[in-house]
Amino acid sequence: MKTSTHSLATAFAGIALLVAGCGALPDKPARATLYDFGPGLAATAAPAAPAAALTPAAALPTLALAEFESNTRLDGTQILYRLGYADVNELRPYGQSRWSQPPAQLLRQRLRDSLAERRMVLGPEESATIARSKGEVPDTLRISLDEFSHYFDSPTTSVGLVRLRATLIRGTTGGDRVLGQKTITVRRPAPSADAPGGVKALAAASDAAVAEVTQWMDALQRQPRQ
Repeated sequence: MKTSTHSLATAFAGIALLVAGCGALPDKPARATLYDFGPGLAATAAPAAPAAALTPAAALPTLALAEFESNTRLDGTQILYRLGYADVNELRPYGQSRWSQPPAQLLRQRLRDSLAERRMVLGPEESATIARSKGEVPDTLRISLDEFSHYFDSPTTSVGLVRLRATLIRGTTGGDRVLGQKTITVRRPAPSADAPGGVKALAAASDAAVAEVTQWMDALQRQPRQ
């Protein structure tokens, strides 16, 4: 009888250990929340006039938009922040939040949509094809994305910080010529001191930077071609 009781107690103890062990198993890792810049103003505005309906003053020369250049830290999809009041040189990632694409790709698509309202915008491969088939070389816009972070001036005050450099290149028989270059820095306040707040601020700063580049490009391309 004692042996039977001892065996039963051992069995219960084993079951208890098994249950405890199951309870100690780690949960499935939380899936990162993905963000982008949203649909943009063009998606919610009234339909644009067809390209054929643009007046000659509005239709600007064809433009080639190169792939964006950026430092290696901005090549990934992490949402980055800086603590300006602590160590301004350190970029830190939010743990469970990601961009749906690298920031340079999101920003390039936003800029292409904006520029295309006034002119035809080509990618590098399309531009090369036209150059080979028609002998026409469109101006090329190059963008270097130098800063794209949720920047904290203090523990409670932060902004979305975007800094880029735009360069317009004209290809000639004598080589490439720089038509203009502009550095743009935009700060937009974040509504909260976390990843969602940083996303909103960076999306707003990106739209403002895109608007500045577009206005600058419109003015440059309206100048007589030499």
